[in-house]
Amino acid sequence: MEKLETSELQSRLSSLSVSSFPGVTSKHCEANPLNRLQSTDLSRTVIHPDSQADMDGNRESAPSPEEPSASLGKTEAGDSQESSTSHPGEKKALPPMKAASTWTSAALKELKTKLRQEKDCVVTVYRGDTMSVHVPTVPEAKHVCWEFATDGYDIGFGVYFDWSPVTSRAITVHISESSDDEDEDDDLEVPPVPGDVEKGSKSVANSNLGEILPVYRQDSHLAVQSGSHEFPGEGTYQLKFDNSYSLWRNKTLYYRVYYSA
Repeated sequence: MEKLETSELQSRLSSLSVSSFPGVTSKHCEANPLNRLQSTDLSRTVIHPDSQADMDGNRESAPSPEEPSASLGKTEAGDSQESSTSHPGEKKALPPMKAASTWTSAALKELKTKLRQEKDCVVTVYRGDTMSVHVPTVPEAKHVCWEFATDGYDIGFGVYFDWSPVTSRAITVHISESSDDEDEDDDLEVPPVPGDVEKGSKSVANSNLGEILPVYRQDSHLAVQSGSHEFPGEGTYQLKFDNSYSLWRNKTLYYRVYYSA
């Protein structure tokens, strides 16, 4: 019985023509009816040899996913090299300078008595103001020296050096007033804190200005504040007496600036 059914199925398959399957035109399917039926199964994908070769060729020509990362690495390396180069607008480093020598003395009365007899050695630094003494370097000397004292209260003091060429050998005094919109968060007279830079100190926009001593409040009413500095080259010293932190009190300042070999 089973053999009979198999022979009948084979005879029926052999009687089928290609016209019964309009989508199939392969001669290989005509020769093998069973394969022809299998090729019409829509659930399977048939890959022809020619198409497979084309696909293989496309795979070879497609870029490797590692190539973009390699080019990206080159770009990042180039960016790092560009960032390491200096820009023309960057501030150039100033020449190094030696530290200043400073000391104190208890001879307050002697200094004040002496300076009262000299011209322009006793001045008043008004509240909120900063007085700068500009001292140019001279070929005959190698050091600049200073000493100062005040009556009753301390005062801020700092030393800077301007590397601009010297155009005048005269020692000049400049007064800068604090602006009205400046922060006024300090009390009348706040006790000095060690290492506390004065809030009234202004940042200097001059790119040729080097700092020797930052502005600190000095107990110049208790001891004479003295110091000296060796010329680092040609330029102008700026000795700043800062009273910008005081809102109400003017300061009487006794000072002297001179050269030494």
